[in-house]
This record gives sequence, structure tokens and C-alpha cells, in this order.
Amino acid sequence: MLTALLTLLSHYRRHPGQLALLLLGLWVAGALWSGVQAINASARDSYARAEALFTTGLDRLERRDGKPLARADFVSLRRQGLAVSPLLEGTLVTALGERLTVIGIDPLTLPGDSAFATAGSPSASHPGELTAFFTPPWQTRLAPDTTPRLGLERQAAPGAEPALADGQRLPPLVLSPALPPDTLVVDIAVAARLLERGTTLSRLVTAAGELESAPAGYRLTRADTRVDPGELTASFHLNLTAMALLALIVGLFIVQAALGLALEQRLGLLRTLRALGVPGRTLVALLALELALLGLIGALAGIASGAWLASALLPDVAATLQSLYGAAVGVQLRLPWHYWLGGLGVTLGGLFVAGSGILWRAARLGVLGLGQAQAWRAGFQRQLRGQAIAGSLAALLALAVWTWLAAQPAGEGLVAGFVMIATMMLACALWLSPLLAAGLSGLGRLARPHPLTQWALADLQLQLPRLSLAMMALLIALSANLGVGSMVGGFRLTFLDWLDQRLTADLYLRPPVGQFDSVQEWLAARDEIAELLPTADGESTLLEVQDAAGRRTLQVPVSLFGITPGERLTPTWPLLETRAGREAAWTALEAGEAFINEQLALGQGIAPGERLVLRSPGGQERVTVAAIYPDYGNPRGEVLLATAALRERFAAAPGSLGIVLADTGTPGSRRAEALSRALDERFALGRDALRDQREVKALSTEIFERTFAITRALNALTLAVAALALLASLLAQARERRRRLAPLWALGVTRARLAGIQLAQLGGVSLLTGLAAVPLGIAITVCLVAVINVAAFGWRLPLHVFPAEIGLTLATAIGVALLAAGLPALTLWRTPPRTLLAEEEAT
Repeated sequence: MLTALLTLLSHYRRHPGQLALLLLGLWVAGALWSGVQAINASARDSYARAEALFTTGLDRLERRDGKPLARADFVSLRRQGLAVSPLLEGTLVTALGERLTVIGIDPLTLPGDSAFATAGSPSASHPGELTAFFTPPWQTRLAPDTTPRLGLERQAAPGAEPALADGQRLPPLVLSPALPPDTLVVDIAVAARLLERGTTLSRLVTAAGELESAPAGYRLTRADTRVDPGELTASFHLNLTAMALLALIVGLFIVQAALGLALEQRLGLLRTLRALGVPGRTLVALLALELALLGLIGALAGIASGAWLASALLPDVAATLQSLYGAAVGVQLRLPWHYWLGGLGVTLGGLFVAGSGILWRAARLGVLGLGQAQAWRAGFQRQLRGQAIAGSLAALLALAVWTWLAAQPAGEGLVAGFVMIATMMLACALWLSPLLAAGLSGLGRLARPHPLTQWALADLQLQLPRLSLAMMALLIALSANLGVGSMVGGFRLTFLDWLDQRLTADLYLRPPVGQFDSVQEWLAARDEIAELLPTADGESTLLEVQDAAGRRTLQVPVSLFGITPGERLTPTWPLLETRAGREAAWTALEAGEAFINEQLALGQGIAPGERLVLRSPGGQERVTVAAIYPDYGNPRGEVLLATAALRERFAAAPGSLGIVLADTGTPGSRRAEALSRALDERFALGRDALRDQREVKALSTEIFERTFAITRALNALTLAVAALALLASLLAQARERRRRLAPLWALGVTRARLAGIQLAQLGGVSLLTGLAAVPLGIAITVCLVAVINVAAFGWRLPLHVFPAEIGLTLATAIGVALLAAGLPALTLWRTPPRTLLAEEEAT
């Protein structure tokens, strides 16, 4: 067996290019898959640490009057016998310009099982640790992966006292792996000094369920009404995983193409080994062992490269998650042991799936058939029939999943949606080779008056067994790029339109809660102000939905938001569905009815005209739904009321002030600057308190572009892998191609024309593949918009199909093909006539 194995492996010594392509396919596929899984693993580790630390496990108290909490509130509630604990949170800027979150705690009053408390709790080996945390010189607890943000190496961090941008120094550092990234935990007295907050507190917390109701004058927010970062970002990571799996599949096409060519070129060797007495089962087992050895090498290289790729992409992903969901993710990889085994298992499993067809075909051929190329091609014809049947079954499965999803409530079926897309792509990929074979056969009959064209089509049919896998990879990559590109383009167009509709005021101001009303009155009296659009926000629980059929009892946490209808806001605010028309909806809002966002409407099946029962400080409030509006990017359900009604009925805290400037002929920037100076002089709000709507739009657009940077990168990598698969197939059969071209050259066809035939052959079949990818890509777009996006985020995007994207898809198909065919064609162009003559003699 060892001799037979070495004999089989000797093929790669004579054809090192095939070995390189095989390992390259495994390496690329494994690197993309492992890289994304490393990103997901590091992110989930950060979520777990954040969920353990932050207040998802603690109830929270806030003042009903919207004023900031102070130390006096804490003292008063503790004297009433309530087990509350103060927290102070803010942002510090390091000497390197990095922004870190600092949280001040009182470990003596925190619940004993809280991660806040354990960040400073004593241990058996360090009994004085708690005392050191809240006595001079105090301690700063931080995660090891936060130390580079302070300009320190991990080894030098313990005991260091790094300086901040304002010249202050942090207390000595103590590493705590349980803390989330970019977070510093200190004693609350230290936090008050570093943040210069005096006696102000950020929040008061208590153990979950400790208080049955809120004390007088306070609002109680239960721990179970807040969503943890892992839930918010689950769909984001599922999308990344789907893209990585797509790249893995496309990479495995390279592997299968290289395996098929290597096995076909060893037909004579296999026949000889069988004739020498090697049993068929043993031969197949040796081929499987060869796969395992090569797969292990490629998989290990892919996993190592995947870790490097993840470390390069993780900062952008962390910035995206921070911008989208407010979820802090470390920029250093923290990979569990099962990541390495999982990456190895998935890559090797994919390899054996890719090679199983080759092994099956080899096992079914007899001793004589192993040496006959015609028998091998006959096996391919049987394979085409099998692919057509399998493609039909996959299409039926996709249709069945679509039917099942149509019967489910809106927002359900995220995984089923991806299954449907996968089966659609599988069906089209399986149908591609039979359709190409039938099309080439039909064109060949039409081209009988043109012998050279007929030969080119017949030659392309001979190449099809080796090109089919590369074309399938190209089809999948092109359709995925078209589908995701159209979805992202539609999202971008809709998002920018939505921003223009929402950000209607010229300037935005968020004064302190205690000064909000006085600032509003002062602004309303100024001549340069044409209109004020105050907002308010709060939280509540949807207790019940009442409709004509009865009532449904719920316990759904919702956000409350207040707006002020006006001449600038009302015409541009988008509404998806109303009870009695747009004008009537705005009149109803001013009269006390409500709008709800699309997330709440889809998630709970609420329509205009139904009544909502919401928890309020006074008990319960009933509001009628007048309209449904789009709310892109918001992960929660939201109820919208007029600002005055929201503050009166729900004691909601004031939010921001939208300022519409009067048209006085003076440039808006100068008026904004003058107003900012006046606000600073009158209320000491600071020169940067006012925000221009153009700045807000620019920041939002930047966040959007950063959000989809990783998607575009994976799309480009997947398309590059498909191009590599096509190039691998052409290079692997370049020598045999020259043998078939040699007789044509001997008959007088020039080398330039032969090179042109090669380019036309591959360009034509790639164009056909691109044309097949267009309807598949549009179908993927529909699924992403109507199923995946609704299930993942709770809102539906308008469907946009961009002709430019379709044209780019077709141009990409032809460009990739010509690029892949260019090197073999150039080689043929440079081949001297003596070499072609030698090829002809060899045939």
C-alpha cells in the first residue's frame, strides 16, 4: 500500500502546478471561512464579557422628572432601606487620543453576583484586593486587550499609571480578563474625579427583581426589557457566516476541478496498478488517504491565514458593530480551542464532499475503462443527467421552503431564508452544466456551414467536463455579488432618502434636561428661529393589543418617541400605511393618537386602527394606531406620539431640539455660529452644542459605508476565488489544449486566430453563465429584501433592481473569463511553430 500510495503521489512531482492549485484552493477556502469564524468567535467573546458586566442583569432606576441622578438620590433611597447601588459612566481620552469607557462602581453596595462587583472582589489568594480597589492609590481594572489603547504592552501593564489627554493619571492598572474591551472599571470616587462630574450619577441599579415597584418619583426599568448585544448582532454574524460559507464552496470548486484533472490524467496509472493486483477498494482508499494528507496541509495553512485575515478585518468589524449596535468588540483575537478544530473539520469535510464524486466515478469504472478517456466522458454524461435530476429536487425544496415561509408570521424564518437561497443557488449551479451542454450541442448543429466555428463548439464540449465546475463557481459568485450588491445599493438609496426625510431641521441641539424648557422658550422668542421641533423619548411595555376580533395580551418592551408636527417635518416624514390617509393620520397624531414603526407592526401583527395598551407612570394608557412608518436601523419596536402628549402622559424625558432657521438672506453657517455663541453666553452650553444636519448626515453615511465594508470585501474575495477556479482549470489543461490545436495550425490556421478562438470560446460560455446569473441574482435580491432583512431586522426594504449592476455582472463574467484565458492564449501566441509541430506529432 505504501508503494501504491507513493506511486499515486509521484503524479504531483511531474505536475507541480496541479498540486499548487489543489493546495491553493484549500488554502483560500479555508482562510476565508476560518477568518470569518475567528471574527465571530472574538465578537461573541466580547458580547459575553459585556453581557456579564453591563446592566442587562440589573434593574435600573431613573428620575421621572428627567433630571440627572445625584448622590443625594442614592443616599435618600438607601435610608429608605432600598438596596440600590450607584454607577457613574463616561468617556476618557488617553494620551494617544483613544476614547475609552470608564465606569465607576461602589463594590460594597453592588449585588454580590454582579460582574461589576466581582471586578473588585477579593479572592482567596488576594484577600486585600477589595480594600486596594477603593482605597488610595486605588486600582483601574481593565481587560488585557485594552492595554494597547493606553500605549502599553500587556506584560508592562500591571501596576502602570498611564496618563490621559488632560494630564491626569489613572490609578495602577490591574488586568481582569472578564471585563469587556475598551472599558475601565474604577471606584466611583475616582471616576467622579477623572470625569469631573462632582456628585452626579449616571444610574442607580439594583438586583433583578429586588424592587416590586419603583419608589415615588422614579422610573424602574427591568433587566429583562433590555436587549443584549449578542441578540442585536446575531443577524450580522449570520450574514458573515453565509458569505464565508459561499467563499468556502467556491474555493472547493477549485479543489474538485484540480482533483478531477489529476485523476483523469492518472487513468493509465490507475489501470496499471489494477492490472498489477491492487484491488479497487484499496485504490479508492489510497486516493482518499491522498485527499486527507493534502487536505490537512491546505487546511492548516488556511486556518493560520484565516487568523491573520481576521486580525486585519477585525478593527473595521468592531467599528461597524460599535456604530450600528453600540456593541464594544475587542480588536485583538480571542480564539477558543474549538475554533481550530472546527475550522479543520469544516475544511476537511468540504474537501471530502468535493472529492467524493471523483472517488465514486473511479470506483465504478472497470480495469479497461480506467484507461479510456471515452469511458470517462461517458461517465460525465451520466453525471449531467444526475445533476439535472438533483437540480430539479433542489428547486422543489426551495419552492417548498418559500411556501412554508409565506405561511409564517412576518419576521420569522431567518435560517430558513438562507436555506432557501442556498437551495436556489444549488439548483441553478446543478442545472448549469446540462444547459451549457445542450446549448453547445444545438449551436454546433447550426454551425455546420462554418467548419471552424463548428470545431470550436465541439472543442468546447470536450472542455466542458473540466470547465463545468469553474463555471458553476463563477455562476454562484456572480449571482451572489449581484444579489448582495443590489440589496446594499437599494439599502443605501433608501437610507439616504430616509435621512433627508427625517433630518428636516437646519440645526439640532440637545440641552441638559434641567435646562430644556428654558432653552426652548428662549429660542422661541428669537426672530431668526422660524420653527422649533422638540422631541422626547422614553420606554414602556406594550401590555395589550385590541382589535375588532378581540384583545391580545402581550408583555413587549417598546421605545417611546415624541415628535412635533410642523410645516417642515410633516410633508417629509414617510408613512407606509395609514388608517384614513396621510392628512388624517397627522391630524390624529396631534389629537393624541400614535404612529408605530414597521418593526413593531410586523413583529406583533398590528395594523392601523387597532388600540394599544401601554404601561405608564399613572398605570395604563390607551392609544389608537393611526399609521405605520419606516424606521431603518432601529432594532426595537417604537411608538410615536406628539412630544407634548408623550411628556404629559408618560412623563418622558425631553430629547433634542430641531431648529428651523428663518430665511433672512444671511448664510446658514454664519447664523448657526451666531446662535451657538448666544447659547453659550446665555446657558453655558458650549460652542459645540449645536449640530448641523449636514454633519449628522455625513456621519450617518460614513457609518453606513463602514457597515457594509466587510460585505463588499467578502464579495470581492469570493469573485476572486471564482476567477482563480477558472484560471486553474485552463492552466491545468493547457498542454492537452495545445495538442488539439496543433492539427488546426498544421491545416493553416494562424496562431493569432487560434488564440482568438480560445478567447471567444471562454468569453462566450462565460457570457452565457453571466446571463444565467442575472435572474438568479435578482431572485437572491428578492429573498434578501423580503425574507432575510425582515427576519433579521424587523423591517422591509423597497426592492431596487439596478441595470448598471446587471451590466456590471455581465461585464465581470466576460472580464474574468478573458483574464483567465489570457495567459494560456498568450502562451499559445508565443509558442514557436516547432513546438506546435512536436505537439502534432505527439498526437
